[in-house]
Amino acid sequence: MIELHGAQHVQQLLGVYEGYFDRATRAGGAQTELSDAQTDNVRQGVAVFLGSLASHLEKDDPRARQILARLVDVLSTPSEAVQRSVADCLPSLAQGLDEDERRALVESLLAQVTGGAGYADRRGAAFGLAGAVKGMGIGSLKLFGVMDAVKAAVEDKSNPEAREGALMAFELLNVRLGRLFEPYVVHVLPLLLVCFGDQNEYVRQATVSAARAVMGQLSGQGVKLVLPALMRGLEDSAWRTKQGSVQLLGAMSACAPKQLGACLPQIVPKLSETLTDTHPKVVDAANAALKSIGDVIRNPEIRGLSKYLLGAISAPAERTALCLDVLLEMTFVNTVDAPSLALIVPVLSRGLRDRSADLKKKAAKIAGNMCSLVADAKDMSPYVPILLPDIQKSLVDVSPEVRATAAAALASLLQGMGGAEAEQFSEVIPWLTKTLQSDGPATERSGAAQGLAECLAVLRPDTFEAMLPEIFAGCSHVAPHVREGHLTLLRFLPLALGEAFEAHLQEALTEVLTGLADISEPVRQAALGAGRVFVEEFSHSGPSLDLLLPSIEEALASENWRIRVSAAELLGSMMFRIAGTSGKVRVEGGDDDEGISTEAQGAALTAALGEARHHDLLSAVYALRSDPVLAVRNAAVHIWKTVVANTPRTLRLILPRLMNRLIEGLSAESEDRRQTAGKCLGELVRKLGERVLPEIFPILRDGLDPCRSAQTRQGVCLGLAEVLSAARKEQLEEFLHRDVVPAIRDALCDADAAVRDAAGAAFDATFRHGGPETAAAIVPALLAKLGSDDAALEGLKQVLKAQPKILASVLPALAAPPIDAHRAQTLGALAEVAGAALPPHLEALFPPLLAAMASESAEEADAARSAASAVLRAVPTDAHYLLLPQVLAGVGDAKPGVRAAAATLCGSFATEAPCFDEEDDVPRLIETLFSVFCDEHDHVVQAAWQALGVVMGVVPKEDQGHYLRDVRAAVQGAREKTRRRLRDACQTSTRENALLVPGLCLPKGLAPVAQVYLQGVLAGRNADARESAAEGLREATLSTTTAAIKPHVIPITGPLIRVLGDKHPGSVKP
Repeated sequence: MIELHGAQHVQQLLGVYEGYFDRATRAGGAQTELSDAQTDNVRQGVAVFLGSLASHLEKDDPRARQILARLVDVLSTPSEAVQRSVADCLPSLAQGLDEDERRALVESLLAQVTGGAGYADRRGAAFGLAGAVKGMGIGSLKLFGVMDAVKAAVEDKSNPEAREGALMAFELLNVRLGRLFEPYVVHVLPLLLVCFGDQNEYVRQATVSAARAVMGQLSGQGVKLVLPALMRGLEDSAWRTKQGSVQLLGAMSACAPKQLGACLPQIVPKLSETLTDTHPKVVDAANAALKSIGDVIRNPEIRGLSKYLLGAISAPAERTALCLDVLLEMTFVNTVDAPSLALIVPVLSRGLRDRSADLKKKAAKIAGNMCSLVADAKDMSPYVPILLPDIQKSLVDVSPEVRATAAAALASLLQGMGGAEAEQFSEVIPWLTKTLQSDGPATERSGAAQGLAECLAVLRPDTFEAMLPEIFAGCSHVAPHVREGHLTLLRFLPLALGEAFEAHLQEALTEVLTGLADISEPVRQAALGAGRVFVEEFSHSGPSLDLLLPSIEEALASENWRIRVSAAELLGSMMFRIAGTSGKVRVEGGDDDEGISTEAQGAALTAALGEARHHDLLSAVYALRSDPVLAVRNAAVHIWKTVVANTPRTLRLILPRLMNRLIEGLSAESEDRRQTAGKCLGELVRKLGERVLPEIFPILRDGLDPCRSAQTRQGVCLGLAEVLSAARKEQLEEFLHRDVVPAIRDALCDADAAVRDAAGAAFDATFRHGGPETAAAIVPALLAKLGSDDAALEGLKQVLKAQPKILASVLPALAAPPIDAHRAQTLGALAEVAGAALPPHLEALFPPLLAAMASESAEEADAARSAASAVLRAVPTDAHYLLLPQVLAGVGDAKPGVRAAAATLCGSFATEAPCFDEEDDVPRLIETLFSVFCDEHDHVVQAAWQALGVVMGVVPKEDQGHYLRDVRAAVQGAREKTRRRLRDACQTSTRENALLVPGLCLPKGLAPVAQVYLQGVLAGRNADARESAAEGLREATLSTTTAAIKPHVIPITGPLIRVLGDKHPGSVKP
């Protein structure tokens, strides 16, 4: 109304309002019908009307100054509402004053502020001063010395009323001027700090009010200016300063929400530290400050819990656990504000640093949920630097539960704060990776792996894809602790990523299976843990099983037993999961029929895996029950008894697939696989016998089909040998001649050597059951094929290798003269495998072989010579007494070709026969070969001379002198034979040099024995021996021609000249 019509009725209204104040002044303290509150309301209204009316007056209108004076007088009214209303009116009135009038007004108000008679006077003057300064502008503070005067009043120790008034001036200046007064706050703070400890209660109250007003008006920049000073005050040695700083920090609860949220992360921890101060008043102030912060919490749930939060902050050791329990039980409906976080985070930090694993777990769980409770992630940002180190420390805790909760909390914070790009989390992923590869305790690597997995799950998918090659590469790192860390990461990734990891399951499983064979036990354990997680997480669907099972089945056949046992455990875990059993119950002892499975569980496995795959897996498990490693056997037996309800019936169902697996295993390169397959097949036959043999033999017979691979045919033969070894004779009667003999006969002629070798083992097992009857059914067929099928010979060798006694039935047909080249080759081949069975047949074997060696056919002679050499090599050492007579006997044969062949064989005996004994055999060979040096046929002499050279060639040069006597006797015998021949021919001569031995007359005729004489002359044991050697050399020289001895002149005369120059007896030198 005054704004619309006041200008036309200024004088009239002014009289009304002035009249009211005049009447009130005249009435003084007289009783009225109105209460004090009503009177104050009326005075407040009149003051407002009067101030509004002044806005219609010109600035130089005397009535404006009259109104100003009236309002200044009203400031003494003991009603803050009236005083506030008057202060609202003063700015516009003060603007119309000149400088002198302003100065006078300010000075009068300052005087009233510091020297007013009562509280209302000083308070009203403070209101008036703030309103006037607001109207005059912020420059009036300095122009009229307002701040200096107020500061002087605050420092006046003798006048508490002045101090109180000055503090009220500070308060109201801050309220009225707002942010304009902020530059002066820094100068006011030291005064407030001092006044907090003032002895006068009213002064302290005024300080609190001023502090709240100051803090309530601060901007973000103002907080940054004020806070360092207050923090330094907390470190002051004077307890009053500490107390004041604490109270000022508590007063910051009056800050605007935005400013409060920015400063609380620094304030609350400092206040918490102050709770341990030695001075009780500082502690009380800290408690009061924390309570004041708690009072501004807007979240109703946290407000209700503030006493628990404050209690946990003030007494962390005793009350943290209770506070965390209460927080966990609380259901939050409203968002959490900044003051709430300020009280919650110190409690969480204390819980994360506690020794108790339970407290750390609870604190981490709450910390992880914090981002979902705040309205704006920025509210949480100041507290991340506080929580993050504690969460990282919990992430490497020894407790798995603490690590798991901390990992989830870290991922939740990372996600809530904007991911790895957020400034606070820029170093988190590198830290996790570094810890993952550290060589510290395994718990640290495990925690880092779990944390990294959880973080990758909440980050963008491309982050995980980019890291995956590095993760796989780390699984094969040279350092075992790095391999362990990365395999542990593979364990946690499926749990965190879920189906997103399935696309990489095949690659990850490859790394895991490689880790199962690692030389380091921790690496193997990490790989096994990862494999178990893969099975648990991805055995729920057909596509997942298609990724898992091939690798697991391949690992079951690994050469490394550690991989086999781990793969068996993984397979068991998967089958237990599908069957709906824990697999923790173990059946000890008993036979195969005693298990804990049910038909329903078997049906569940078939439904999930399919019948073919189910039977394949059961076949693999049953085979592993015979593994050479105990750990593998135990794992397989446990699986079998847990998932198989009826063993005999199950074996009949899976028999075809089981046999295929065993056949493959029997022909494998791995010794363990062969041993496993053989033992399993034998056990199968021994336990089930007649129930499975009718099904086994057709499977084996079919496996020998030429269209099958050589490896399969080899496995069939080995399997056949195992079956025959395990079965009883009466069990095989029905199958021996119908199925077994034809199969072995065909396999012995197989084109592949490995198949024939395996067939030999099967023949050996068959022979034990069928004896000569089986040999009679097989050997003649092989002999019949010798000319047409090259493999028949190899098969026959396998037969003799398995049963050498069969040689007696084979040899008559092969050794019957005349022996052609093919039969000679056969005899040589069979001799290699006959071994100990060969000596009894030497008498029947050598004559036809020597005859064949004398054949005019070069092919036949070479084949016979090779066969004879094979026989020499095959005869064992203990049959020496049988072999040498047969070799020497041919030298005296009537046929010159046989004699020549026998002489050649003597040389082969010295070089090839294992039973050759130099000391015993060389003298006999020298005697025998010299005996044909005078043979009528030159080729016989030539063969004997060459053979003697071979024989003496095996004797070391320094040992040849030992055979001087034997050589002299042989030469003398040859000379005597020549003499007799000459006598018989009537050509007797008395000249000794006419007794020429044909063998020594060959070119270089003395070559085989020259070293014998020379070693005797030069190194004889005594003079008699050297003399005998010289005499023997003379005899040999006389027994040869000039042309034959010419090549030996230099080799012989050189040593002889040396003898003449040495100190030898005269009997040696002539």
